[in-house]
Amino acid sequence: MRLNLLVAPALALLFPIAALSADAKVDDLNGTWTPESAEMAGQALPEEARKAIKLVIKDEKYTVTIRELVDEGTAKTDATAKPKTLDVTGTNGPNKGKTLLAIYELDGDKLKVCYDLGGKSRPTEFKTAPGSQHFLVTYQRQKPTP
Repeated sequence: MRLNLLVAPALALLFPIAALSADAKVDDLNGTWTPESAEMAGQALPEEARKAIKLVIKDEKYTVTIRELVDEGTAKTDATAKPKTLDVTGTNGPNKGKTLLAIYELDGDKLKVCYDLGGKSRPTEFKTAPGSQHFLVTYQRQKPTP
């Protein structure tokens, strides 16, 4: 009986923390991603170019490889925003010192991202248009090889 008197208040204190954790959910973007589809400024990226792209995310750090070109940096997400936001800041490679604003949507092992490659403003929807510097890509997370 005495133990129950101690456990009940402890559980009451933990419940708000658990509820806060659920509200502050962080999407797991870790993994190796390859594009299923991609378009830039309203035009589909050629298959050869799309297949040359590989994205690796690990603990808020990213590496994009396009053939021999490597771009590295940080990736900060806000899963509570509507739409969810992603800020990509280059630390090494062609985007060093630049911050690209993006929105994203995660559905299991599919990640859809719309970036403003000009770094001027965050896209508000998942689409590109002629003359824009928006890049829309749908990635598939690769399963680890045993």
